[in-house]
Amino acid sequence: MTNQALRAALIEALKSVAPESDPASLGDKERVRDALDLDSMDFLNFIIAIHRDLHVEIPEGDYSKMQTLGGAVEYLQTKLPTA
Repeated sequence: MTNQALRAALIEALKSVAPESDPASLGDKERVRDALDLDSMDFLNFIIAIHRDLHVEIPEGDYSKMQTLGGAVEYLQTKLPTA
């Protein structure tokens, strides 16, 4: 999956959690929770949406790697199968 396609998938997951937000306007280094005013439950639902959509297990210990879109893309590239 390309970085651009992965970023688009993350933006869709964020839209499902916070439909009133504009996650497409986020920079790669902006903290998702702060920029979109997500509480801990919203963030957990974002992680669940990623798991559902991309079929990737994200252990709780790795949640810190999902704090920014850029970090999430980088992290998920290591988790997705290469084919």
